[in-house]
Amino acid sequence: MDEVVLAVDPGRDKAGIAVVSKERGTLFRCVVSADDCVSRGVELAGVYGVHKIVVGDRTGSRKVVRALALSCGLEVVAIDEHRSSMEGRQRYLEEHPGRGLFRLVPMGLRTPREPFDDYAAEVLAARYFKLQSGEKESTS
Repeated sequence: MDEVVLAVDPGRDKAGIAVVSKERGTLFRCVVSADDCVSRGVELAGVYGVHKIVVGDRTGSRKVVRALALSCGLEVVAIDEHRSSMEGRQRYLEEHPGRGLFRLVPMGLRTPREPFDDYAAEVLAARYFKLQSGEKESTS
């Protein structure tokens, strides 16, 4: 059975949200204000038939976990968020390689043009699926 999760990377000002299917990959991604995180999460959970909610375990997570659990009635799982922003940045830059001469700038020197918290949420979903499959997570 294809499992679909709603992944949330909460922050003080904004939150990244990704809806990820175990079999089909990322279905939806967005960055919302921290105040809209729960309502947008509830909406997306209904639209995509989400089975579980995955939330990063650091900044602002307690409040978001509680609110999502009460609002959705779905199981909420906290996932280690260590270095997820760096991995999300990497994913963003790979998908947005730049144009013209900027293509020649090494990835480590480029700066994303927009918030990439949604890509960090996508990383959290990948970590969840990896843990579910029994693989050990490597920390660099």
